[in-house]
Amino acid sequence: MMNKQIKRWGLLTVTALTAVSLTACGSNTTTQTTETAKPSTGAAATTAAVDNKPVKLRIVWWGSQARHDATLKALDAYTKKHPNVTFEPEFSGFDGYADKLATQAAAKNAPDIIQMDPAWLAEYSGRNQLVDLSKGINTADIDKSLVDSGKYKDKLYAIPLGNNATGMLFNKNAVDKLGITPPANGWTWDQYFQFGRDAKAKLEKDKYALMDATNDYTVYASYQTSQGKGYPVTVDGKFNLDKDTYITYTKKYADLRKEGVVPPADIATTDKESDAKMDLMNNDTVLIKRSFAALLPGYEGVKPGTYKFVTQPKGAQASGFLKPSMFWSISADSKSVEASKAFIDWFVNDTEAADILTTTRGVPVSKKVLDYLTPKLTPADKQQIELIKNVAPDAQPFNPGAKGWSNYTAKDFKDIGEKIMFGKITPEAAYDELVKKAKDYQ
Repeated sequence: MMNKQIKRWGLLTVTALTAVSLTACGSNTTTQTTETAKPSTGAAATTAAVDNKPVKLRIVWWGSQARHDATLKALDAYTKKHPNVTFEPEFSGFDGYADKLATQAAAKNAPDIIQMDPAWLAEYSGRNQLVDLSKGINTADIDKSLVDSGKYKDKLYAIPLGNNATGMLFNKNAVDKLGITPPANGWTWDQYFQFGRDAKAKLEKDKYALMDATNDYTVYASYQTSQGKGYPVTVDGKFNLDKDTYITYTKKYADLRKEGVVPPADIATTDKESDAKMDLMNNDTVLIKRSFAALLPGYEGVKPGTYKFVTQPKGAQASGFLKPSMFWSISADSKSVEASKAFIDWFVNDTEAADILTTTRGVPVSKKVLDYLTPKLTPADKQQIELIKNVAPDAQPFNPGAKGWSNYTAKDFKDIGEKIMFGKITPEAAYDELVKKAKDYQ
C-alpha cells in the first residue's frame, strides 16, 4: 500500500512542480555548539516560545558541505528568534552515518532531532525508538501521500523534508570535451555500458567512465526491477534476489573492470558520497554515477555548472523511482520533544527557513514554501524538478526497506560485492553467500 501511495505522490507532485516552474521563469563527523526558536504555523509553535526555559537540542544529519552550511545558518536564525533554544549539531557525510546512529540509539543516546532515511524508518519505528509526530507539526500544506510515507503502522514517526528521485549524474563539461554522445533520458542499460566504453577510449589512463556498482544495492535493485524481477528484498521482507540477474549484472561489471571502464577495486571502494574530495565524481575520477536529485546542490557547490542529470537506464521496465529525500524524526529518548517539534515545524513551513535552506534537502515539500521559492530557483534547483518530472511517468514503486533487513541491504550486500571486486570470490559464490546471509534475516 505504501508503495502505491508514494508513486501516486510522485505523479501528483510532478504535476504541481511543473505548473509552478512554468510560472516562474565531505566527510569527517563534526560536532559543535551553535546558538541557533518562533515557528510560523502549527500547534508546536506555542510550546518552546511560551515557557522560555533554556533548551539545548542535539540534532544530527548527513550531507554535503552545502547542506551543512545551510543547516547551520538555519539553526542560527532559529536561535535569534528564540534565544532560549540552542543547538548541538552533529553532521557528516553519508558514509558511516547509519552505523553511528544505530549505536547511539541502542545506547539510548541518540540526538533529539534525527535526519532519517526512508530505508531505516520501519527499523527505528518498529523498535519504539521514535516519537509519534501526529500532533504538534503542521502538515496541511504537504501532499497527503508524502506525509503518509513517514508513517509506520498508521502512526507518523517522520516529517518529510524534500521530494527526490534517482537518476544518473554526469559531468557534462567533461563529456562535451571528449566529443562523445552524452547520456539522454530514456536510455537503456546496454546504451549506458556502451557510453562507458566510448568514453574510456578517449579518457586518460587514470580516469574512468563509470562507477563500479557491483557493491551498490541501490543500483542493483534498480537493475533487477528494470528486468521485471522486482526488488531483491520485497517491501514485506521476502528475499527475492534473482540468481541469473545477479550473476549477469556482476559479470558485466567484471568485464568493465578488466577493460578499465570502471576503477579498480582499491580506488572504487574509496568513494564517499558527497565528500568534496573523496567522492569520485567530485575528484574527477569518474564521469557518471547514480545519485539523487537532492544531492545536486552539494555537487554544484564544489563545481558550479558542471553536472547534469538524466534518468537511470531501463530494461524491459524503467528503473528509477521517486522518494521522500529524507525525514526529520525525534528520538524517543529526547527530554525536549515539544521544543523539537517546534523547530521541525519552523524548518518545514517557514519562509525564512526556506530562504536559507533552498533545495539542499530536495524540492521543498510545503506547497506554500515551493510557491514562495520558485521565482528564486537556480538552474541547479530547476534540474532537480526536471529529473522528478522525467522519472515520474514510469517510476518503479518506491520500496522504503523492509523491517529487519537494513543491515543486509546496506552492509552485507556491499561487503560481499566488494569480495567480487577484489577478485576474492566469483559472482556465483557471491550469490550463494548472499542467500546464506539472507537466512539470518528471514
